[in-house]
This record gives sequence, C-alpha cells and structure tokens, in this order.
Amino acid sequence: MASMETLQPVQEQKANRVINILSIAIPVAVAVLLGIRQKVDLGHWTTYLPHLNGLINSITSVLLLMGLYFIKQKNVLAHRITMLTAFSLGSLFLVCYVLYHLTNESTPFGGEGIIRPIYYFLLVSHIVLSIVVVWFVLRAVYFALSGQIAKHKQTVKYAFPIWLYVSITGVVVYLMIRPYYVH
Repeated sequence: MASMETLQPVQEQKANRVINILSIAIPVAVAVLLGIRQKVDLGHWTTYLPHLNGLINSITSVLLLMGLYFIKQKNVLAHRITMLTAFSLGSLFLVCYVLYHLTNESTPFGGEGIIRPIYYFLLVSHIVLSIVVVWFVLRAVYFALSGQIAKHKQTVKYAFPIWLYVSITGVVVYLMIRPYYVH
C-alpha cells in the first residue's frame, strides 16, 4: 500500500496537469469559438448577454474586494464562500461570453478622439490578462481547497490583483461600448 508521502506528489502532479491543460484549453477554445463566422440563432435573448456579463463582472469585483476584507479580518469561512462565489461567477461569465459571441456579431466601438485609444488599451489589457489569470486563479483555488495555504497565499499575490483588474476593466469596457449595442 502506498504511503501518503507518495500519493501527495502524484495528486499534485495530476492537479498541475489539469490546471495547465485548462489554462491553455480555455483561451484556445474561446478564440476558436470567436473565430466562427457562421453565427448560431438561439434567439433574441442572447443580445442581453453583454449586459448580464457587465453585471457579473461588477458583482465579481465587489466579491473580490469582500474576499480580501474577510481574509484580513481572519474570517476564513466568509472568505471561502465569497471567493468560491466569485469563481463560480467567473465560470458563468465565460459561458455567457461564449454564447453571446457564438450567436451575435461583435459590436464595434464607435467612440472617437482620445477615448478610442483608451478604450482599446483597456480592452487589450483586459483580454491579455484574462488569459493569464486563468492559470493563477485555478492554482489559487486548488491550493486553498487542498489545504495548501502557504502556496495559496503565494499564488494569490499575483492572482488577486490581476483578477481584480480584469473584473474592473471588464465593467469599464462594457460601459464604454454599451451605447453601441443594438437590440
């Protein structure tokens, strides 16, 4: 019978493999799905998904700040519930984002002047960091749920600010392009 010492590294290797695969597969799958030119007709309701995503990003931003507050107060249970809720909302966001882009053409930004480069800077940094943050968030969640709190804290030093930036810029980008959505 294998001892716990030999099982732990094997489980860790499997978890790392799954995290690494998901961290690559999710952005690649999203990019492939966004590249599909033939849109699927699931009904008019899908035109409301960007607004839902703006709300999801807003709530996620608040939850991330609440999670930070709770852990600073040493309220681990409230921190865990808040952060797992933020993680779940992030997953829901991803589903809604993909559904929207599978069913609707991308909305062009209509702003002009100085606002245009600001919008594109925020959009590009948001997209790039949303790809990067997947790996950090998955590791942070894994370490927390597996009781590896020192590794969780180390990962969160990077995961938290990137995730918060992605959530907040998601809201800002949504508010900037919102006037150009057509229903």
